[in-house]
Amino acid sequence: MTPPLIPPRPTSAQADRFVHERLPPPGQWPRREYPPDFLVPAQANLVDVLFQRAFLNGHADRPLLRSDPITLSYADTLDRVNRIAQVLTEDFGLVPGNRVLLRGGNSIGMALAWLGVVQAGLVAVASMPLLRAKELADIIDKAQPALALCDAALLEELQIAQARGGTLRTVIAFNQPDAPGSLAARAAQKDGRFTPCPVAADDIALMAFTSGTTGKPKAAVHSHRDVLAACEAWPRHVLQATPDDIVMGSPPLAFTFGLGGMLIFPMWTGASVYFPAIGYTPEAMVRLINQVGATICYTAPTFYRQMAGFARQLGVPRLRLCVSAGESLADATRQLWKEASGIEIIDGIGATEMFHIFISSAPGDARRGAIGRVVPGYTAKVVDDQGREVPHGSVGRLAVTGPTGCRYLDDARQLHYVKDGWNYPGDAFTQDADGYFFYQARDDDMIITAGYNVGGPEVEDALLQHPAVAECGVVGIPDEERGMVVKAFVVLKPGHAGDAAMVKTLQDHVKAMLAPFKYPRQIAFMPQLPRTETGKLQRFKLRQP
Repeated sequence: MTPPLIPPRPTSAQADRFVHERLPPPGQWPRREYPPDFLVPAQANLVDVLFQRAFLNGHADRPLLRSDPITLSYADTLDRVNRIAQVLTEDFGLVPGNRVLLRGGNSIGMALAWLGVVQAGLVAVASMPLLRAKELADIIDKAQPALALCDAALLEELQIAQARGGTLRTVIAFNQPDAPGSLAARAAQKDGRFTPCPVAADDIALMAFTSGTTGKPKAAVHSHRDVLAACEAWPRHVLQATPDDIVMGSPPLAFTFGLGGMLIFPMWTGASVYFPAIGYTPEAMVRLINQVGATICYTAPTFYRQMAGFARQLGVPRLRLCVSAGESLADATRQLWKEASGIEIIDGIGATEMFHIFISSAPGDARRGAIGRVVPGYTAKVVDDQGREVPHGSVGRLAVTGPTGCRYLDDARQLHYVKDGWNYPGDAFTQDADGYFFYQARDDDMIITAGYNVGGPEVEDALLQHPAVAECGVVGIPDEERGMVVKAFVVLKPGHAGDAAMVKTLQDHVKAMLAPFKYPRQIAFMPQLPRTETGKLQRFKLRQP
């Protein structure tokens, strides 16, 4: 496939060139391939395109954002998005290309904030709600946001990070409608008359952070064109949602998986999304699916396994599509859910660097044990270390090209992810003669636990800051419920006992420093760690039973 003919690229509307100037050299970019029918004008604001599409298809009065206290139509949502864009540009003087940090769980307020930022031509930098001050400070240092929009319930850690210095000067709270100075109070003073920023399609819309295996945050950037191209790939060919669908799920909007599935893709279709007032438990999700009449569910394999008993007991009569991604889906979990609900899970593999899913299969095309086949619009192959395709059935590294691809912000690790124009997501696969891909393992030290990515070195760094720890190594080990769990192997300093009390002490220590999902659920005490003659930690030995 060759890129379509498009009009010459206009002068960028992004006056702040911070992100553009820190992109990798074009020679390190992945090769882009677009389907012949994918035509995006050279000037295209992602959010403006989404709303224009909805209005042209007659969806202005249809519901878009749902919660228990309020439901907003597409027209209502656009009005609120425009008011937020006015606040950012008129009250704070932000100019296109400025970064805005977003911190919040899944809520209507978070969705409106994200859309308002991009509508104004700014770069959305969403952060996970569980991150601690140290992790937020790393993101602030990398992205250099001009302003932050933060859920009022999550202000404390961000304010601690802000106090450490950096470019972040202003934090505005949302989901705090009656508070003076809040985003809602400021937006209420605006008239909603805002012209979407006329950005170039290749201007940057979002910056998505992923920790990688080193614990040092990497910022993957995606343009307006990238996200629009993703809308024409997996949602169109595999998910095939309709305007009557109601979407629910647990992936955070700060994940590209959640951003696509829980906001962008429903808007592209004309569907609606339900956000609960509080977080989900497996039982609560099943009950809310029935209460809300949800037809599409996104969550991790761990949750599907835990939900199965409640689905069997209560039924899920309106639910028709279930999507799993973020970690490996065991066939046992897939069959358990199918037996309980009657629904074949749509499995998929994507990456923050690629924005969303690029290998998957629709329910009627699923094959046991396989993630699926390459999504139309993408090309994938299994290769050896020299990039040569391996025979069917042989284990190798996954390489992908398509309409989206990896571009890291100012990061030498670009050279590890993109080679000869191909993206290497870091997974080992086999492929059969029918084009189905079978996941084998991560080919690096990433730990994926219940859908969350955890870098072992980041947890090691936190443990090493405890005065009782002399050495440590952190790896992921298989777990039936969570896919993997974080396990730490610790060498204590003399005078400290490796007992249950010390296990709890070290776990609490990590929880206080990092997001709670990163703490080691298992800790083993050892007299020494396995190392090479040069002192390199042999992690593979720690993974052995």
